[in-house]
Amino acid sequence: MVNLDVYIYIAIKVNLFSLSAYVLLLEIPLKMKNIKFCFHIISYLSLSRLSNYVRLKFSYSMSFIGLNFATGNLPFFLSIEMANFCNLHCPECPVGIRKISKSEKRFFDFELFKKIINELESKLLNVILYFQGEPFLNNQLIDFIQYAHKSNIFTSISTNGQFITKDNAKVLVLSGLDKIIISVDGATQETYEKYRVGGSLEKAIEGIQEINFWKKELKSLTPFVEIQFLVLKTNEHQMKDMQHLAKSLKANRLAFKTAQLNDFVNGNELMTSLTRYSRYAKQKDGTFRIKGRQPNHCWRLWSGAVINVHGEVLPCCFDKASEYSFGNVNNHSFPACWHSKKATGFREKILQNRKQFEMCRNCTE
Repeated sequence: MVNLDVYIYIAIKVNLFSLSAYVLLLEIPLKMKNIKFCFHIISYLSLSRLSNYVRLKFSYSMSFIGLNFATGNLPFFLSIEMANFCNLHCPECPVGIRKISKSEKRFFDFELFKKIINELESKLLNVILYFQGEPFLNNQLIDFIQYAHKSNIFTSISTNGQFITKDNAKVLVLSGLDKIIISVDGATQETYEKYRVGGSLEKAIEGIQEINFWKKELKSLTPFVEIQFLVLKTNEHQMKDMQHLAKSLKANRLAFKTAQLNDFVNGNELMTSLTRYSRYAKQKDGTFRIKGRQPNHCWRLWSGAVINVHGEVLPCCFDKASEYSFGNVNNHSFPACWHSKKATGFREKILQNRKQFEMCRNCTE
């Protein structure tokens, strides 16, 4: 196996940029301006991580013919929920539309996080400190980033940008955070607040400016700043304006993202009219269906996992209600949950009939 591992290591290192941008799913466009950052990503690669990734791919392929080679493999990315509540009230977000009492509000436990990182650091490439709630509501967010960074793990967060100030922007840049996604769904406050209910466009813009100020001041390549624009009926007319705004803010990337809508069969007032940016296609009878085929397999179930604020290991980010827990890391190790009977059984059911799960029927993966 040593010879195979060395071969894998060399082969993947040769194709540096495609590995960084696509194979590792970090979604960094291969453009000249991003070359330095692509090299930065390479620093996170190791023989054990690359070997684990290839074995995951092999295990996934073998599952198509009913063979299980998952033993010993671990995911190469994890999403961990920092907080289970949010300051905004976005209409399609389960957290945004839910009323949560003070006693129900939870933050992820930092000691538990350290335990998970220690278990997975040799295999884990990317930890996403986000699931549903707003990560900046967790006052220990910087500690989470720094601990993962010390373990040489790529770190990323997604935020509404309402809590980024001059002071914490400096700390954020110094923390070693690799990538930050900031949601900006409109070029004017009027359009922006139609979806980001309760949010301030000005605050989001100021947050981006503060991060870029400190990146320049500290001569830091990171974090990679991505502005994410969820394309909806309410904002599709501002896409060009958004391009100009993102350029003026010197964002590393502007991503136009398709929207997942909870109720789409009979249409939805938020559904964009731009076919390219809609997940749904209109049928002859006037109803809508999700675009593309939905084959009975899913790479996400082999490559990554989500851990909610309570410690439940979930199959993916579409399990919004935490219905399909593989186990709880408060009571078991992560590998034990990842290879549990529940996990194996869920993957087998996906291979048999993916559409038996409601959450999978609204997924484009």
